[in-house]
Amino acid sequence: MRRNNTENESVQSGGPTNPLTRSRSEKLLKMMSSGTFDESRKDDNFQPLTRSDEMADLTEDPELLGNEMNYSTEKMDALSLGVASDISLCEDDDKVYAKFMKEHECYDLIPKSSKLVVFDTKLSVKKAFYALVANGLRAAPLWNTKSQQFVGMLTITDFINILHTYYKSPTIKMQEVEEHIIETWKNITAHSRLISINPQASLYEGLKILIENKIHRLPIIERVEGNPLYILTHKRILKFLNLFMSELDRPSFMEKSLEELRVGTYDNICTVTGDTPIIQALRMFVEKRVSALPVIDPMTGKVVDVYAKFDVINLAVQRSYNNLDVTVKQALSHRPLRSPDGTVLRCYLHETLNVIIDRVVQAEVHRLVVVNSNDVVAGIISLSDILAFIVLRPQLT
Repeated sequence: MRRNNTENESVQSGGPTNPLTRSRSEKLLKMMSSGTFDESRKDDNFQPLTRSDEMADLTEDPELLGNEMNYSTEKMDALSLGVASDISLCEDDDKVYAKFMKEHECYDLIPKSSKLVVFDTKLSVKKAFYALVANGLRAAPLWNTKSQQFVGMLTITDFINILHTYYKSPTIKMQEVEEHIIETWKNITAHSRLISINPQASLYEGLKILIENKIHRLPIIERVEGNPLYILTHKRILKFLNLFMSELDRPSFMEKSLEELRVGTYDNICTVTGDTPIIQALRMFVEKRVSALPVIDPMTGKVVDVYAKFDVINLAVQRSYNNLDVTVKQALSHRPLRSPDGTVLRCYLHETLNVIIDRVVQAEVHRLVVVNSNDVVAGIISLSDILAFIVLRPQLT
């Protein structure tokens, strides 16, 4: 059953005609562009961010999406993404999640109401990141007025790359952050194109595009008018699938332990300590291409926190990105607790994949730190690891 049209809040300049609801976000951006926005003012609205607005669970009850799940008997093409495992996934039950994803469109998980911010490529990088912060978002599609098309995404990774590229010392201001516009920083040309998907494509295809292109966000764009509807993420996909898991046959691998399955990364885990300078953490994000760094106690080796890419955006919230010599511990002191008791969200090698998935969904996180019985880091398991294993890994012949 189809839901009503998605109501998006759009901030754009010269973008496609779209009768979408405007919000204070647009007013804020106009204030920025006109110079009336006082960037030095400490506004109470700029609080440390804990999660993106995309995390709000706006999906309707499963009953409203249709009770009947009639899977096609057509065999699917074999697919292997090289996920390492000693477990042989050859039983029909192991294919149930892939079949489910094939039978549902990207449109099915778009909430009735959501926030979508679009940036014109002529907007300054600094103002764009402040707008992300003001709207509690992690990324935004980029619209090129000249070519009249979407040409890319601006993400927190861009912010990290800018800081990593131009930071010298706390005494030298990064003029490039002040002066760059999105178009020049992203090196956008007439040939630039945005990787996207249409609403009628299957969730299986959407997940495949995310995994194969090693991206975390995939815009869902309506093809006729060219309007962006939503941003597809690993987190949204897993949360949608989790709504129906109790009604589906449970694959055998769900009761296997993480130690048996070895889903995730267990070699060359990048870590930091509380005394690690932020600039060094940013360097690791860029050079090692990781999205999170477990923070360990150098005396015991135990994990005490996690510094993730999303935490970097708080440098913009606090207007403190001109001093990246501060420590990880100092940077994390401004962030609210990740869990009710303040401990690091983690999982153990003896726990089953079913337990781990439930924990990830309930905590609304992108990853869990895998620890041994002494709480020493053993690995990292991410949403993309989980989805690639339970959906794309089974050989469907």
